Amino acid sequence: MIKRTVLWGLAIALPVAALAQGIGIPAVNGVVGRVSGAAGDVLRTTATLGQTVASLATLRLDRLDTFVQAHRATVERDDTGAPARAHEVLLLDPDPAALRIAADSGFVLIDQGDLDGLGLGYARLRTPPGKGLSGALRTLRNALPGRTITSDQIHFASGSAARASGPASARPPDARPAAGNTSLGIIDGGVRPSARITDQAGFATGAPHPDAHAQAIVSLLAGAGTAHIHVADVYGTDPAGGDALAIARALGWMQNHGVRVVSISLVGPANPLLARAIALVQARGLVVVAAVGNDGAAAPAAYPASYPGVVAVTGVDARNRVLFEAGHALHLDYAGPGADLTAIGLDGRAARLRGTSFAAPLVASRLAALAGESGDTRMMLEQANREAILPGPRTGRGILCDTCRKGL
Repeated sequence: MIKRTVLWGLAIALPVAALAQGIGIPAVNGVVGRVSGAAGDVLRTTATLGQTVASLATLRLDRLDTFVQAHRATVERDDTGAPARAHEVLLLDPDPAALRIAADSGFVLIDQGDLDGLGLGYARLRTPPGKGLSGALRTLRNALPGRTITSDQIHFASGSAARASGPASARPPDARPAAGNTSLGIIDGGVRPSARITDQAGFATGAPHPDAHAQAIVSLLAGAGTAHIHVADVYGTDPAGGDALAIARALGWMQNHGVRVVSISLVGPANPLLARAIALVQARGLVVVAAVGNDGAAAPAAYPASYPGVVAVTGVDARNRVLFEAGHALHLDYAGPGADLTAIGLDGRAARLRGTSFAAPLVASRLAALAGESGDTRMMLEQANREAILPGPRTGRGILCDTCRKGL
């Protein structure tokens, strides 16, 4: 089964697949599986393929094209060109009158609800038979002017893992835990149960499903000293997993479970449902941390990192150089370790990691520790600013958790 994968373009499938197999990234039906997005794979093949930052944007488009083609039954491009859940649209703040108009226009109600008590109502509507997603969005917007109507856009992970040449080494003696006895939420794939997993819930088709990307993040957090991890699996076994509604529902769940800091190592386009959900949980004190992605500076701004108030994180290597493939958001707050990392994978063996996916949770782990110390979000950020090193245009307020490079 092809699960949470960002697929390479078919035009480069053969050379990249061969190289990927050389570094331990599995190929599925001749196409490299989507473990991450462009980050690690592109970096490792740069010398051979001569990639440039500008070409990362082209690779991104090829990869998305291939992903849509591979999942035509469940994924479709919306009116912005973004991959989204096929045959469905979302209506925010539905009322009986709006739902009647939608029904008269050929839309069928799938379900409706409130995002875990956040006060944000939504309705999922099946598109009229024979009408594409873009056309369906135009039809419903014309029928309901002034209403917020969107597709359920898909988000992808922003980091990769490859089999390490040997076992994971122990934490360096001078590296202190970043988080201590703290609690942190991650919205990603599923993970295996462990003493550090306080709770886990699924927000996609099927029960929480162990995922290599999410497991690597949990391993890094364990190495950083995070004791209590709340996991929201927004992928499950659904090829169209990682959709905006699933992430929004996961945020509501985190809020209701008292989580104060949440890390999201996923990227996608701006989505009005997710934007409102983030604003609502932020107003209740939840700090959202997100990766800027790995498709290079020429790619579109990454979301959720670009939403107002989200702590946007880029990645640096062991020499504190910003990853060349790091994407961008509309603002940048911090940098964290995003390369020269080792974590324990699903198979219990060491894996090398690269990508802003891994920088974001490590920064979040430090913020969670400071939140526990200060009890106040403003003071938390002030302390983080004093602690961060090497601030600048490409690292924001600076690098946090710079010694956190070994997972457990």
